[in-house]
This record gives sequence, C-alpha cells and structure tokens, in this order.
Amino acid sequence: MDNDEVLRLLGRIERADEAAFRELYRAFSRRLYAYVLRQLGDPAQAEEIVADTLYEVWRQPAKFRGDSQFSTWLIGIARNKVLMAFRSRKPDAVHDDLADVAELVANEDPSAFDILAQQQRHEGVRHCMDKLSDEHRECVHLVFYEGMSLGEVATIQACPEGTVKTRLFHARQKLKNCLQLLLQREGGGRLAGAAS
Repeated sequence: MDNDEVLRLLGRIERADEAAFRELYRAFSRRLYAYVLRQLGDPAQAEEIVADTLYEVWRQPAKFRGDSQFSTWLIGIARNKVLMAFRSRKPDAVHDDLADVAELVANEDPSAFDILAQQQRHEGVRHCMDKLSDEHRECVHLVFYEGMSLGEVATIQACPEGTVKTRLFHARQKLKNCLQLLLQREGGGRLAGAAS
C-alpha cells in the first residue's frame, strides 16, 4: 500500500471510520507482528505491542505526515514500545525443550532425524542472531526480513545511513563466525566463502 492510499485511509480514520482502520490493520498488522515477535520472542507480548501501536494510529492518525514510508513510521512506533518492554522485563526463566526433542526422536517416522537436524540448524541461527547487539539484530531483521532500505532503517534507528551499513557489515561478520563455530562443532566443516 503506497503512502497516498495510507493518507486517504488516515483521513477517514480521523473521522472515526472503522472500516478504514480495519483496512489499514489488515495491510500492516502481519508485518508489524513479525517485526515485534522477532525482537521480543513472546507472541502474547508481540500481539499486545501491535495492538498498542495501531491503537496510537487510531487515536492520532494525523501524526503521520508522509515524510517516510508509513511502514517505516509504524515500525518506529513499535520499536519504541519494544524498547520500553525490554526495560520493564524481569529476567526470563530458562525453558527446557528436552521433552520436545525426545518426542521428536521417539517418532517412528523415518524423517524424524532430518526434522531434528533442521530444528537444530534453525536454533543455531537463532542462537547466533541472539548473540548480536540489539542494534545489529534489528538492522539484520529490518533489511533482510522486512526488506527495508538502508535509509528506512536509518530513520527507524535514528542514525546516519553509514552507521546502518557498518552495523550490517559487523552483524554479518559476527553471524558468519558464530555459524562457522556451530558447524565445526557439528563436524560440518566450513561455510561457503569462509577464509581458510
């Protein structure tokens, strides 16, 4: 949805048009939820932040002036709410996933080990992403998962575009090194393109 369409919907929302708000919600809520969930890892809290973010749009639609893409502006609001959620969090309890792994291995399906290996690789990537700083992780997510431009990310992170480039470079290096270590532990060798 382009900014002109968004601005038309926001004008209708200013007049308390619920149908316009539903249309805007359908257009942006999934993408916003994916971003918040990636940052927090808590589906319930992600839903709450998405609802709070879009409620702000409902309350004050005129705040969006069209200076950036609407999705960039919306993610900026959600980002502030995510940062507040991080500040208010108590240390999370450690979760034990051994029962899930045992159930998967006990499965008699011949592909159970393939599924387990795929799950371990996915967890390895998540582990490496979690080792990144908040700024680096957010840059990677916004560029590679949300498809945002460097300029849009710079707007959200309130920094120069060159800083975003630097963060992405360092994030890729850290991810590459972390994944390389995981592969070596599994006996899988080196990543393609890794230096000898």
